[in-house]
Order: sequence, then structure tokens, then C-alpha cells
Amino acid sequence: MINTHFVNCNGLPAENHYSTAYDIAIMSRELLKHPEVTKYTGAYQDYLRKDSVKPFWLVNTNKLVRFYQGADGLKTGFTVEARFCLSATAKRDSFRVVAVVMGEPDTKTRNSEVSRLFDFAFSQYTSYPLLKSGDPIGTLAIDKGKQNTISLQAKHPYSVLLKKGEAKGEISFKLNVDKKLKAPIVAGQKVGTLEIYRNNEKINEMNVESPVNVRKAGWWTLFKRTLADLTT
Repeated sequence: MINTHFVNCNGLPAENHYSTAYDIAIMSRELLKHPEVTKYTGAYQDYLRKDSVKPFWLVNTNKLVRFYQGADGLKTGFTVEARFCLSATAKRDSFRVVAVVMGEPDTKTRNSEVSRLFDFAFSQYTSYPLLKSGDPIGTLAIDKGKQNTISLQAKHPYSVLLKKGEAKGEISFKLNVDKKLKAPIVAGQKVGTLEIYRNNEKINEMNVESPVNVRKAGWWTLFKRTLADLTT
């Protein structure tokens, strides 16, 4: 988010507080890596404090979750300075789209503009699934770790964006792990990259993170490991 500078956490107007539609889309994409978020952003209405004497009925300000097929988030916004804004997302099959508009004059225009962006994306593009969450993608050797290797899995679904009507071709991936990784390693630490190829041409590259903590092995463990290597 190289064109963003936040000076508060609530989004209210402040000097030198700004962002762009593109940067908000990046932030929205990151949020969507937590799939449970759309359980809440995709609900049109619900009661809070249902079991109390005065339950509170809450209606989603993002009307697209009710009226646009596949819409399930994310966040509306309004201030006098920024006008009507929306970071929206919709999913059909395995293809998820994020659309962001800012500075709209009213909610009707805001929803109409996002709907047009969604319509264009779904009519022109499709998503080819490559990996599902939890799919194995390889193993990683750890030098001087309490465990020699760890299994790497897809942290979230991976897919390739294709324009409708064009040949899919041959799509594959290649795991590149960082060399000479030494313990300790913390969960979430970058340990390599996943390169995506189409017809032997690299089209994307994504970071791969360690799913677990790996503590450094003690001297006795290392001694036994060396002894075992000498006797094999």
C-alpha cells in the first residue's frame, strides 16, 4: 500500500490521512485470507442481544449482499469529505472479485458502479483453481532443527486468472525453498516461494510461510543425529 498514509484507526478525516482505491483493494484482499470474515460481512440483517429484553435489529449498510448474486462483503464508508465509499467483494464458483469505489454522490450510484465492475469481471474473466487450502505443496529441510523436515501446505486456495475464451494451456507450479534454513523458525516466517507457470512461462509468484514453529535442537539430539548418519 505505497499510496496510503493512515494517522488514525477509524478512518475519520485528519491531516495527511489518505489512501487510494487500489490500496484499499490490496487491504481487502488480505482481509479475505480469513474466510470467516464473510460470515459477518455477508449477512444482510441480524439481531444483537437476541435474548435480552430489548434486542437490537441490525441491517447491513452494504445492500449488494442482498441484491447482487454472490456478494458477501465487505465495508461501506461515508464522511462529508470522502463521500460514499465501498470496498465490495463477490464470489461465483471459485472466482472472487474485489471492487472499490470512492467519492460517490450517493448510495445508489455507489452500488451501481460496483455492480458494473462486478458484471465486467464476471463476464470477461474466470478463475482456474490450482490448489485448495491444506493441499500439500512440498517439504522443507531444517538445519539443526528439533525436527529435520516440515510438510508445507497451501495456506489458502491458489488459482490462476484467465480471460474467458482463451486457451488454458498447461498450468503448473514449482516450489522454491530458501536454502540453508536454520532453526529456530517461527510459524508464519517466509521460507520460500511458489512459482506459477503457464505454458512454461512464469505468470505469478507467491510467498510460502512455515506452518509451525521449529525449535533449535539440543546438542544431544544433534549428536545422535550425526551418529545415525555415520552408521547408515
